[in-house]
Amino acid sequence: MSKKTIGYVVAALLIGAMVVMMVKSKLDKPEPVVYTSEEQKAMDSIPGLKKGEIPPDFELTTLDGETVKLSEMKGKKVVLNFWGSWCPPCKAEMPHMQKYYKKNAVKDNVEFLAVNLTSGEKKGLPAVEQFVDAYGLTFPIPLDETGEIAQQYQVMIIPTTYFIGTDGVIFHRHIGPMDEKIIKSLVREMK
Repeated sequence: MSKKTIGYVVAALLIGAMVVMMVKSKLDKPEPVVYTSEEQKAMDSIPGLKKGEIPPDFELTTLDGETVKLSEMKGKKVVLNFWGSWCPPCKAEMPHMQKYYKKNAVKDNVEFLAVNLTSGEKKGLPAVEQFVDAYGLTFPIPLDETGEIAQQYQVMIIPTTYFIGTDGVIFHRHIGPMDEKIIKSLVREMK
């Protein structure tokens, strides 16, 4: 084989390896679903708390053993997310939530509460802990161990996220996964 042929083979192998790594990277990081306005209108017809309502107060223990109470968040913007470790759309949005939280939470006066629907976790707390570790989540993870909070909030589909203003009133309910752009836009619109 000539040196030129060997060079082409090496170049082809390098290009092939890069393509495989790019495809694997895309598979490891699922993209969030973006809904059309018609799809969002259909989701708005799903039962649940609506804009302008005062959300039910709750007190839950986090994965870290801390206690969080929603009413104590008044004066801050709150992104209240309901999720499960087994849920593909939840997996798609969590990296976006973490990225936004890390970069913007302090300057935007926002707190995230990512309520895990622990009562629906088939593998229990170990699955939640593995998920949090895998995604490097640093915001509070309250545990809804009985499903009572999800029921009060009428969560039918996960992920479901309530954006709550500094006045303690629901500003927006988002059903389905979010990306960083959606989070930033909604948080900045809130009072």
